Amino acid sequence: MSIALRRLPALFVLLCALLLAWPAAHAQQMVAAARDGVMLRSGASERAKAKWSVDRGYPLQVVGRRGAWLQVRDFEGDRAWVLSSRTNRRAHMVSKASVLNVRATPAARGRIVARAGYGDVLRTLERRGDWVKVRTGAGVVGWVARRLVWGF
Repeated sequence: MSIALRRLPALFVLLCALLLAWPAAHAQQMVAAARDGVMLRSGASERAKAKWSVDRGYPLQVVGRRGAWLQVRDFEGDRAWVLSSRTNRRAHMVSKASVLNVRATPAARGRIVARAGYGDVLRTLERRGDWVKVRTGAGVVGWVARRLVWGF
């Protein structure tokens, strides 16, 4: 038996392991602002120009890294850099709807218990199918349609 044929099973196992690891390595990593007034900058440096700031819980998608800095994207697609120590992994959503109805039950006909506006941050509590259980900034707990929010 040739050397190439003897190595084929090991090569097959390696290929399978890489294919299984691929989704985890490329999964969308999300973070949230750890406090109010977190600065998002034009570059990976404290000296880089501040582009805008976000408050506690604002969700951001990680699209790159450079040392202690994360390159992030917000729900509108804007990109910036943030110091990783200014973020955490507490799940939050942001409203994409101009008026987002927060409902008592995870159903389109559920009683409306609160409303949120475009860009409002909501704490994620639970996911159930096409619905997300959230807590508003005012502390009201209810359900929103997943398609109307962005985050984790």
